[in-house]
Amino acid sequence: MKSTVYTLYSSSPNRRDIAEVAQALESGALLIYPTDTVYAMGCLSSHAGGLKKLEKAKQLSLEKAPLSFLFEDIGALSAYVHLLDNRIFRLLKRTLPGPYAFLMETAQRLPRPFHKRKKIGVRISSHPILQVLLPMLSAPLVTTSLHHPDTLQIYPSDPDEILSLWDGKVDILLLAEAGGKQASTVVDLTVDPFEIIREGKGSLDLL
Repeated sequence: MKSTVYTLYSSSPNRRDIAEVAQALESGALLIYPTDTVYAMGCLSSHAGGLKKLEKAKQLSLEKAPLSFLFEDIGALSAYVHLLDNRIFRLLKRTLPGPYAFLMETAQRLPRPFHKRKKIGVRISSHPILQVLLPMLSAPLVTTSLHHPDTLQIYPSDPDEILSLWDGKVDILLLAEAGGKQASTVVDLTVDPFEIIREGKGSLDLL
């Protein structure tokens, strides 16, 4: 079965198409989509069926894999993570939305299969398509970077290549202009002083 493909303009994304994608995610769809860094794969964090598809497609364990939750804005974080103190809050305001992923302590017992996690990755993307999509959803997306199937070192960025690699392996391909090839900067905020896990697209000068 072929994937449903939407090709959108990042500068003026079609809201009707995005609403259809949101409805599919609420029903358990697995999605490939652009971000402000590299393309990603994800599903609704609250849908067991979508999570099983993600686990199978990426051949990973949802209980242990280094996944991130993709939120619409900082205000949506409070149900999932501790904002800790004013210093951390100012850091988030300074860098988000943007090409950063922050490891943060969970605020409460998360639903299965994330219930054993003491910390999660947090992302708020500046990509215009996601800024339209995420407010339409009832829960954040669980997301992981889209690597080339044969190597974890290459992030495919051309929509035609992504279509040839992943058509039929996910429910929806949400494609835009060629994306980036540099992943997000990852920062662990659960330690003091915070630790830079990976230097990526996000400037260290803002940290």
